Amino acid sequence: MKPAISRWNERFASTDDYLFGKDPNAFLVKHATPLIKPSMTVLAIADGEGRNGVWLAEQGCKVWSIDSAPAASAKARLLANERGVNLQIETADISQWPWHAQQFDMVVGIFFQFANPELRADIFKGMTAAVKPGGHLLIEGYGLKQLEYKTGGPDIPEHLYTLDLMRNSFATMRIDVLEEYDAELEEGDRHKGTSALVDLVAVKV
Repeated sequence: MKPAISRWNERFASTDDYLFGKDPNAFLVKHATPLIKPSMTVLAIADGEGRNGVWLAEQGCKVWSIDSAPAASAKARLLANERGVNLQIETADISQWPWHAQQFDMVVGIFFQFANPELRADIFKGMTAAVKPGGHLLIEGYGLKQLEYKTGGPDIPEHLYTLDLMRNSFATMRIDVLEEYDAELEEGDRHKGTSALVDLVAVKV
């Protein structure tokens, strides 16, 4: 196991509590809800303990939830059982994920800011490839102002998002939402308080 993955695995395994809570991300609920159709296929990357993947499954989606940490995947399975839903939960190194193996109606990435610029560029390209024509890509992450708030996320500027970064990274897609704003987060103990957020909703044309 890579050192970075091992560190995350230890964090998830260190407690029976859910580090980021069990409730879905507010941005995801707001923007995915009007787009969801019965049995649509969704890929949730770096889905951690499953709060977002499980919610998507509760909406009737066919969900693939992937995370690199075995302890996170184990907790995601427990949450799915608790909520009475089925989804495909897989422990996988995102740098090795076969992005071209299947295309999805929706690809979701919420706060996966462990990635350095090189890996992030590969992930962004992969996510784009994994979206079906007409399908949606939803991403939320922290912006640079988060370095002042220190209420979650990395303290490495290169790992944070800017509007220009997102606009340029997804220039081949139709961008329906691209926003930078502050909001109060209540996502477990790790994302709590005033936060600088960057949101993207894009469509593959």
